[in-house]
Amino acid sequence: MRTLLVTGGAGFIGANFVLRMVADGARIVNLDKLTYAGNRDTLASLSNNVRHIFVHGDISHRDLVDTLLREHRPDAIVNFAAESHVDRSIDGPSVFVQTNVVSTLVLLESARDYWRELEGKARDDFRFVHVSTDEVYGSLGAEGMFTEMTPYAPNSPYSASKAASDHLVRAFHHTYGLPTLTTHCSNNYGPYQFPEKLIPLVIQKALAGKPLPVYGDGMNIRDWLFVGDHCAAIHRVLEAGRIGETYNVGGNAERTNIVVVRTICKLLDDLRPLADDREHESLITHVKDRPGHDRRYAIDAGKLQRELGWQPSQTFETGIAQTVDWYLSHQPWVQRVLDGSYRMERLGV
Repeated sequence: MRTLLVTGGAGFIGANFVLRMVADGARIVNLDKLTYAGNRDTLASLSNNVRHIFVHGDISHRDLVDTLLREHRPDAIVNFAAESHVDRSIDGPSVFVQTNVVSTLVLLESARDYWRELEGKARDDFRFVHVSTDEVYGSLGAEGMFTEMTPYAPNSPYSASKAASDHLVRAFHHTYGLPTLTTHCSNNYGPYQFPEKLIPLVIQKALAGKPLPVYGDGMNIRDWLFVGDHCAAIHRVLEAGRIGETYNVGGNAERTNIVVVRTICKLLDDLRPLADDREHESLITHVKDRPGHDRRYAIDAGKLQRELGWQPSQTFETGIAQTVDWYLSHQPWVQRVLDGSYRMERLGV
């Protein structure tokens, strides 16, 4: 039975990955700091599962990480631990540098020393998978796509901190030989996403009949990736990715923000019509754009498809329909999240 140390495994993407891997028979040591975006409710189905070991802790605590590695002897580390919301990074960039750069360095040092102590097949098979973002590449014009060879050009404190962590991962491979793999994903959506991000935020505000904020003209373009497809890609990279390589993960689903919001509105018109029979689209309100808002992202996932045989299983239409259905049927989960300090207010102004 394979054992993985998953960091940030109570967050949106990390928890979806943990649920998938436990279902596939893996043993998961789940280390999460439980910041506002970490939610143990997401992992409730694993509460009595002996193959899921949850540890409340911080990857910056070297002694804790060393202890977990020695005790559980994982075959790989999959690093999701990160501050991830651009708007929050505008308000407080230092937290992003501390978590995404300094704490990642601590984790890498611990992983390196653990890997050096392994012998034989265990040493040969060990992997460190670092989950990153397409935002490190900056902004695209009307044409072209990000590839693994695109130069880094981060435009927000968040993306700059992720770019720095990517460079550290690369350096630990080239300097120390640590068998690393890095993935860059496009915009994720799906079950268990914290409602500060566009899709769950719009769903919740629409259900409450509140204004639906759209930054600027709403024509910013993102490549939307269903979280289940992203987790399948990470699993595939872990299984068969070439050591030291980077793999881009995209959903082949470029949509403008305004199209995304209108799609959600149309779904809710059918599923949860407003009491006054207005269309949800009437709630759309354009607000001042956020600083440094990248205009377009688009991922070329051809390398991942050619080398490892991965491709997304969901179109945007099927994925967004599943996502809206999930939020409608899991309102208690959402309300428990919103009982904290975040009340769906705008951040990063």
